[in-house]
Amino acid sequence: MVFVSSMFINLLDATIVNVALPQIGREFGLTSTAIESVSIAFLVSLAVFIPAAGWLGDRFGAKRVLLTALAVFTIASVLCGLAQNLEQLVAFRALQGAGGGMMTPVGMALLFRVFPPHERVRASAILTIPTALAPALGPVLGGLLVMDLSWRWVFWVNLPIGVAAFAFGLIALTGESGRRAGRFDLPGFVFCSLGLACFMYGLSEGPHDGWTSAAVLTTLIGGLVLLVLAVLTELRTENPLVAVRLLGDRLLRASTLVTVCFTAGFMGTLYAISLYYQDGRGMTPLAAGLSVFPEAIGVMCGSQLASRLVYPRLGARRTLSIGLTGAVLCMAALALLDADTNLWIARTEMFLLGVAVSHVFVTSQAVAFATIPAQQTGQASTLFNALRQVGGAAGVAVLTTAMVAAGRPMLSYHWAFAVAAVCTALALGFTQMINESEARAATQRPDPTATGRPDPAATRPAAPDSADPGPAVPESVKIG
Repeated sequence: MVFVSSMFINLLDATIVNVALPQIGREFGLTSTAIESVSIAFLVSLAVFIPAAGWLGDRFGAKRVLLTALAVFTIASVLCGLAQNLEQLVAFRALQGAGGGMMTPVGMALLFRVFPPHERVRASAILTIPTALAPALGPVLGGLLVMDLSWRWVFWVNLPIGVAAFAFGLIALTGESGRRAGRFDLPGFVFCSLGLACFMYGLSEGPHDGWTSAAVLTTLIGGLVLLVLAVLTELRTENPLVAVRLLGDRLLRASTLVTVCFTAGFMGTLYAISLYYQDGRGMTPLAAGLSVFPEAIGVMCGSQLASRLVYPRLGARRTLSIGLTGAVLCMAALALLDADTNLWIARTEMFLLGVAVSHVFVTSQAVAFATIPAQQTGQASTLFNALRQVGGAAGVAVLTTAMVAAGRPMLSYHWAFAVAAVCTALALGFTQMINESEARAATQRPDPTATGRPDPAATRPAAPDSADPGPAVPESVKIG
């Protein structure tokens, strides 16, 4: 409950704020270029703090770090709503990103330590609720708040959820002492954080400033160089901050590649469909958000189907293949939308897209950490989430570039959805890397009667016989 609530407000914030940016710009007297720093500050701060999340969770305990991150995010949300100028808002958004960057990796690691591998499919079905509902609900809720109240409420809406989740977590979560995390890997943190921050900044600014502009080229190339140095440093470090060598695990590597490509296509589609409704069809932000919302309903319905029927019968690779194939077909169908297409056709396609992607969400999260030792789950979650964030940012950047290159209004949406379908098709190709027998063995319920597995009956004390000296006598009794 704590992790789902944390993910919900974190993902909700990513889309709800975009609806409020025009009103914020008007109130502060800013241009559209200047107001973009509100979103960029959050994105860059998120990238800076994700690499340290795993180490902090191992060093200080996952419960303590998760609740601290949740408190930081909630307090920063209140401060964002109280901001009186752009400088204050950008600073508080960066603080929000610090909390958000730690919440997801630490919470996911804690969750997968609690749930054994054979229960993670059902747990992943629950995780699809914030993953699908929050991004789709953001434009709807943001439109209502901006029109009826003020832009400040798109930040204050996080307060009741954050406070309730923090209080519940403080009472209900089991305390966990820190593990042996080793010394803090300062070179790895510097290279990973600066590399991710520069690369994410370049991706977000490239479509607007042009990929050949000096600032974009400098940050992209500099970010790539720093990330290469980070990989080389982490491979040689005894206790790396980001355990790159964990990608040697076949299930984690395949699931991560699938997730990165799929997230690029999916997040890009959510971005493009909102523009299609508002700019292409002239709908209000609220009406556009309501037309995107069928995707969330499809995910919630499809996740139950995937976790209860499809995955148990077909296994990981086939379930992923079905979901990704359905997603590719739905994105290709969205590429055929025109200015006079019946809106219920688009809404139906979004619902079917939600059903398809739910199979990907449930399966990829269930098998990604199936063969990772419990003590390395925090590092694996950090690596997985950092690459997923890059995938989402890259998807929006690539689709925006395709729209700009197309030129004409409706043609730009056709190109965008077609590019999203190609990204998702790449994920379908990486699915074939998953070893089905390995994934099934790692995520099925243990058989206590199987060879090499302990039999619960064998763990019961045997009946004493004449050769049995009997139970050991406590030292206190001997002394007495």
